[in-house]
Amino acid sequence: MLSFDHALLGALASFLPARHHRKFHAMWPSLPIEFLVVGTPVSLQSGNSQARAAWRRLVLQAAEAALLDAENQIGAKLWAFHEWPRLSFTMLYFPASPMEGDIDNIVKLTMDALVPRVYTDDAIVDRVLVQRFNVRDAAAFVAPSDVLLRAMAVEDPVLYIRIDEVSTVGVSL
Repeated sequence: MLSFDHALLGALASFLPARHHRKFHAMWPSLPIEFLVVGTPVSLQSGNSQARAAWRRLVLQAAEAALLDAENQIGAKLWAFHEWPRLSFTMLYFPASPMEGDIDNIVKLTMDALVPRVYTDDAIVDRVLVQRFNVRDAAAFVAPSDVLLRAMAVEDPVLYIRIDEVSTVGVSL
């Protein structure tokens, strides 16, 4: 396995003209990275510190499982996005029953669970999309990925997470 200092690589890449960033990007897995977290998300505002810690572990375990394939692409396990690329973070929540509480309360704890494993600081995330779907209907999506289709097939509460480069994600308003 390769071992290298991601902060140093990120700093080096930041000094290069944009046309050279792709050479450094080869040291990180290709995007998007998609995975599922089966369970009911916990709010950062929850007074139950054990539930918050358990949710963070669950998110990290789901990410680790999904990252095995990505890490095989680059032949390295020790990596994390740092400063570049700018990221988009999508969370689609499919509850088993109508959700109580605000959907925005699940964002911070879920994103923080991936520091420093997926990114060194969630400040590199420029776009966050979070949505609750009380009905699991593939027709609601134009071209759902296999991972998203799996999320809709799970009967338990499940959170679909997709991390992508901001520049590759369009916005339709």
